[in-house]
Amino acid sequence: MSRIGKKPVIIPDGVTVEIKDQHVKVKGPKGELNLDVHPKVTVEKVENNVEVKVKHPEVKQEKALWGLFRSLINNMVTGVTAGFTKVLEVNGVGYKAAITGKKIVLNLGYSHPIEMEIPAGLEAKIEKNVITITGSDRQLVGQFAAEIRDQRPPEPYKGKGIKYSDEVIRRKAGKVVKAVGGK
Repeated sequence: MSRIGKKPVIIPDGVTVEIKDQHVKVKGPKGELNLDVHPKVTVEKVENNVEVKVKHPEVKQEKALWGLFRSLINNMVTGVTAGFTKVLEVNGVGYKAAITGKKIVLNLGYSHPIEMEIPAGLEAKIEKNVITITGSDRQLVGQFAAEIRDQRPPEPYKGKGIKYSDEVIRRKAGKVVKAVGGK
């Protein structure tokens, strides 16, 4: 039995869930999300809950799919009600971020600025050196944040680069100078 899969997904007020064949559609105040369910997984709406089941819960692959799709549906319900946020920090002398239209422009010490298109369904805000990405699709928010971070990951000596706000960078000591008169 999957510990996560057997828990029902509670549908809050203001959220509608439609299930047709192997397709789940969730609508809420922050938007609408769709999901195609694996053929080995069945999804049922019981009163104001969504229950996810598999035919053979003892099979390892089906048990994994059971928990996965329960989590995906729960993330959809959370996304259309509260939404998801990722916060990134830009650290480094001369490193800047700005929004122009539907693009984020990053100046990260390269010879050229980096322009990144903000995906549909996401919002981005920049205040000083902090980039905040919000949206209803958890996977899309996380993927776009990871793509921004990949432009200049933080380095371990001075901490320059783009990092998540809750990320801890393990710092390394720099070059150790030999004692005077030693070889």
